[in-house]
Amino acid sequence: MKIKENKSLLLKALGDTPQLRVMDFFIDNHFFDFPLTEIAKGSNVSYNSLKFFFQSWLDKGIIINTRRIGKSDYFKLNLENQFVQNLMKLDWVLTKKVALKEVRELV
Repeated sequence: MKIKENKSLLLKALGDTPQLRVMDFFIDNHFFDFPLTEIAKGSNVSYNSLKFFFQSWLDKGIIINTRRIGKSDYFKLNLENQFVQNLMKLDWVLTKKVALKEVRELV
């Protein structure tokens, strides 16, 4: 498994776990849907690890099944879920905090 060199602000703040890596991948790509294999690859999480918690995310409405192409189901982040909305807000707060810090250092 390839280690991600530049961790996102969300992973730096909350820790680097398989669940958070997948959530970070979904937040970064919230407009798109993906099959399980692409989610595992894009988030740098093994397919077996992904399958371990993925069904519970579906049951809780964190992610939704958007379509089926051939034998593959496609999933995306459920932007109407309150938990997801709050995580996305946290991601933006962290981003703004770092951006403001960098701007202040330039002045």
